[in-house]
Amino acid sequence: MLFMQESMDTRWYSLGEVANLVKLDNVSFREYQHSIVQKIMQGKNTLVVLPTGLGKTLIGTLVLASALAKGKKAMFLSPTKPLTEQHYSTLVESLNVEKDQILLLTGSLAKNRRKEMEEHARIIIATPQTVANELKNANFDMSQFGVVVFDECHKAVGKYAYTYIAEEADLKGVQMVGLTASPGSAREKIKSLLNELKIQDIEIRISTDPDVATYVMPKYMHVLEVDRSERINRIALQLRPLAEDALKKLNTMGLTPFRMFETMPKGRLIELGNMINKIEARNFKFGALYQYSKLLNLIHAYDLLETQGLYSFSQYLRSLRERETKSKAVQAIIDHKNVILADQLAQEGMQRGEEHPKAFALVDLLKMNHAKKAIVFVQYRSTIKMLTDLLNKNNLSARAFVGKKDGVTQAQQQLTIKEFREGKFNVLVSSSIGEEGLDIPSVDIVVFYEPIASEIRNIQRRGRTGRLYSGDVYVLMTRDTKDQVYLMVSKQKEKKMLETVTKIKQELALKHGPDRRQSRLGS
Repeated sequence: MLFMQESMDTRWYSLGEVANLVKLDNVSFREYQHSIVQKIMQGKNTLVVLPTGLGKTLIGTLVLASALAKGKKAMFLSPTKPLTEQHYSTLVESLNVEKDQILLLTGSLAKNRRKEMEEHARIIIATPQTVANELKNANFDMSQFGVVVFDECHKAVGKYAYTYIAEEADLKGVQMVGLTASPGSAREKIKSLLNELKIQDIEIRISTDPDVATYVMPKYMHVLEVDRSERINRIALQLRPLAEDALKKLNTMGLTPFRMFETMPKGRLIELGNMINKIEARNFKFGALYQYSKLLNLIHAYDLLETQGLYSFSQYLRSLRERETKSKAVQAIIDHKNVILADQLAQEGMQRGEEHPKAFALVDLLKMNHAKKAIVFVQYRSTIKMLTDLLNKNNLSARAFVGKKDGVTQAQQQLTIKEFREGKFNVLVSSSIGEEGLDIPSVDIVVFYEPIASEIRNIQRRGRTGRLYSGDVYVLMTRDTKDQVYLMVSKQKEKKMLETVTKIKQELALKHGPDRRQSRLGS
């Protein structure tokens, strides 16, 4: 029998016992959440694609409760320990379940206590690697579970622990539900994801769908375009003939049709390296690898110069010089008079206070919005350092936010986020670690220091603003560089993602049977 919760919207009661198990008092009723949960409760393995900030966690919570209502256990998986801790806190607050029946299972939990706690728990929130290890050691009985929810499920590819758990869940007949803001745009990758999770149905909403649009806070997109500085152009003139020469020699060897290195896609550059590594003719292969290594390093240095700035370019040359073991190609680059002059020009510019025009455009932008919280996403660690120093020199309170590879512990990361939330500083200059996996608060402004081609990362980044109120997203772009190419590619990929997922959803409906109640996709 249902008991009445004060202030609960009565429409939640149609979920039956689930409405008892979740604290829905004062939770606004959203038709799309209700509809998605009802569909999942029919038992199909389901992929839920929903824009960031539109309540995937509530959907996951209701799905967990639906398993409990059937007398089964439930599992919620997240890719990082901080995110599992965040979900644990949310679920303890959101569920009408005794706290000792909700278990946060991570590698730090003492092994001698795990088995007893796992058996007692009704809900387990865990990192996938921990659960995979428990399954491999036969410490876990998956047949007790009614559902496994995979948060950020686009990671369920290849050898990632999600795939192993999914195999075990499928063997035991456990329902699987994947949550993501973006499964990617490549059809083969989406199909691989669906195959790993044995997906039978897709529930997708976009910001313009009728049942979602009223809950979407507006995100205002701005592209701030700059031109390369005169000094950057002078340095580029020193590098260009060296890259052109390496590419020309690869052309002569019949290895690539590209004539201009500036327009050579990164994917094709990687493919070229893979192809050369498969060549059997020893002398030909060594000659090709020499030219390829020169081209690869010169293109990277050139792109850093044009899209990141003087400091990042100079730091990259320094990293080449400081390598303990240098290939002949790298030695030839750092010894070349053009490269030596290029570095001297960069050093001279920095001594005069010069940098990439994007860096100063960022300073101006944040000064105009000095009272607002902002996250600046940056691709390269050296640029993060340069920008953090520059912003603080301009009386903008900024801190760098990087990962373990830079010697930063998880505790230090969490302290930085805590102080950011408390307003001790208002600009977070972040690497990709800030895109997902940590409980970063919503901000007023998101800045892309450079466009990125990944549709998944674009969506994750934008999702840091416009959650509870409107937000602004700024993309800094250098004209006539890779920046411009990546901006165009990212837009194409997001459009392709929607088209691909929509088509696959229709294919699944035909394969597993039509459902007239299925919601219409937005365009």
